[in-house]
Amino acid sequence: MRQNMKTKTKIPMRQCTGCREMKNKKEMMRILKTPENEILLDTTGRKNGRGAYLCVSMECLEKAMKNHGLERSLKTAIPQEVYEDLKKEFEKIEKRQS
Repeated sequence: MRQNMKTKTKIPMRQCTGCREMKNKKEMMRILKTPENEILLDTTGRKNGRGAYLCVSMECLEKAMKNHGLERSLKTAIPQEVYEDLKKEFEKIEKRQS
């Protein structure tokens, strides 16, 4: 964890499963595997379950799909329709940001 020098608070860092870069947790999206084995986008970052993090970019999502980073992090196989749903959500987010 990095420290904010002004307030001396620790900034939680997470690794993107796509590009493998360490970034501030607040800058990333959390993909969640619930106890019921459902895979969804956790926009709050607080839901219960196993999480994996991605940069908010379609490029990182595609890298994670190609290198099976999400499957490794969530320790489960991810169906293609889940990836399609995640793509749609990321497209919405990218449109809002631009």
